[in-house]
Amino acid sequence: MVDFALTDENKLVRDAVRAFAEAEIVPHIREWDAKGEVHREVFERMAELGFLGAPIPEIYGGGGMDYLSFAILCEELERADTSFRVVQSVHVGLNSLALLQWGTEEQRQRWLVPQARGERLATFGLTEPGVGTDAGNLTTTARRDGEVYRLNGQKIWISLADIADHFLVFATVDRSKRHKGVTAFMLERGMAGLTTGTLHGKLGIRAGNTGLINLDDVPVPVENRIGEEGEGFLIAMSAIDQGRFTVAAGAVGLAQACLEASVRYAHERQTFGQEIGEHQLVKQLIAKMAAGTEMGRLLVWRAAWLKNQGLRNTRETSLAKWHATEHAVQAALDAIQVHGANGYSNEFPVERYLRNSKAAVIYEGTSQLHTLIQADYALGYREDRPLRCEPWPAQGWQPPS
Repeated sequence: MVDFALTDENKLVRDAVRAFAEAEIVPHIREWDAKGEVHREVFERMAELGFLGAPIPEIYGGGGMDYLSFAILCEELERADTSFRVVQSVHVGLNSLALLQWGTEEQRQRWLVPQARGERLATFGLTEPGVGTDAGNLTTTARRDGEVYRLNGQKIWISLADIADHFLVFATVDRSKRHKGVTAFMLERGMAGLTTGTLHGKLGIRAGNTGLINLDDVPVPVENRIGEEGEGFLIAMSAIDQGRFTVAAGAVGLAQACLEASVRYAHERQTFGQEIGEHQLVKQLIAKMAAGTEMGRLLVWRAAWLKNQGLRNTRETSLAKWHATEHAVQAALDAIQVHGANGYSNEFPVERYLRNSKAAVIYEGTSQLHTLIQADYALGYREDRPLRCEPWPAQGWQPPS
């Protein structure tokens, strides 16, 4: 039986996140975005509410949310601003959930627990100056030297690079093996040879930190390796599945924000003696926004249902990410069209929505990559295979007392 009714927990999450966003983000985001300011105290407040460990089991310090609730959390955060959903994608989706699936019990206790509690911020380092989609061709190297690995290289376009405490970094132990040489390591700020920097001049997501990681002969203990040598590519791809899910859910939130802003403006603005919402071509723009947003939400919810069952969902998550992010860009363009000249000004939020929307059709797999993925599934060139992972049953999130 298909049931799209939200549970009491789903509604509680939606209401709690929306209230948080309306109080803590929306009143300030225009200024933060204009100045390029990152406000870590907002992340600390998110931690207090249990958002930074949302889908992590309570035994590891998390909130025990199911994946539908987690999707709603990401949607509501991006409805306010993309920068705050990015924290969920990187800290939770790419790092913490990878530790939950691939880390040893000792590694979970050491890094996952403080991350889930929000005591430490975490990020994910795969992309390099010359390596994006071709993730099996990393130039960052890891050389075994007794009881440590020596890591050398650079990562770029890393969210939270300059404020994260923990870094899940990927390097190759043998470039000739391509993806079979990629290995995963957990690094900590303060390690000798590890430095970070911030990138400036971004088109969007200006209230979030994005930067680079420099690795200069960083000594990383063997016990910091996640999984075995050569398992890093599989770990990275499974983590990116989680990240894509959060990006897709967030894109639905951005599209929803575009729709709400357009509806509001269509009622307020009058031309030729009537609300512009009465004009058929404005109705067409708004109808497209509404339809695409609902489609994206349903695709995300289908992926969430599969994740809640512990089932492989690479195909479904890819489709959700592809559709939702492409639709968010189009919804932002159409929202500016509804607003006319006013949409070109940061006096109205749709200008920021457009700038923020563009990144999501690039990161976590470009739209072109997802086109190929979906075609390969349809043609039978690609099939789902089980990953080494365990389903973690949701326990039921409650707001902290």
